[in-house]
Amino acid sequence: MSGGRLAAAVSHERVREVGRFLVSGGIAYLADLLVFNALLFSGVGSLTSKVVSSVIAIAIAFLGSRYYTWRDRRSEHPGREYAMFFLLSVIAAGLQLLCLAITHHGLGWTSPLADNLSGNVVGMAIAMVFRFVTFRTLVFPDRSATGA
Repeated sequence: MSGGRLAAAVSHERVREVGRFLVSGGIAYLADLLVFNALLFSGVGSLTSKVVSSVIAIAIAFLGSRYYTWRDRRSEHPGREYAMFFLLSVIAAGLQLLCLAITHHGLGWTSPLADNLSGNVVGMAIAMVFRFVTFRTLVFPDRSATGA
């Protein structure tokens, strides 16, 4: 395969990988959003609502990542995968929570709209990039390149 065709094939696979990541992540995001708002509008505090919704979304995202996004990169050690996935997801959720805490408590923007924009838009965008990079390199690395 020529260099140009190889680059095109790699590029095409990367686009497909990102697409699968966005689908599985999108489902987890919808669960996060629904649970967050259900709790928020039922009187639960914004930070507690975000923690609970994030834990639920992490479980959904792991299933999507392991069995859909990176199904060809699974290891023989799902416990290790889940532990790494959970740790990195907690860090990513912390990035979202930090955005929410800064705007809600630091800036005093306390409306549900402000909470959603800071935690579920800005925070999610930052966390999404972090998740993609760390999941594909640390949790589901390309084992074919290393021969493992």
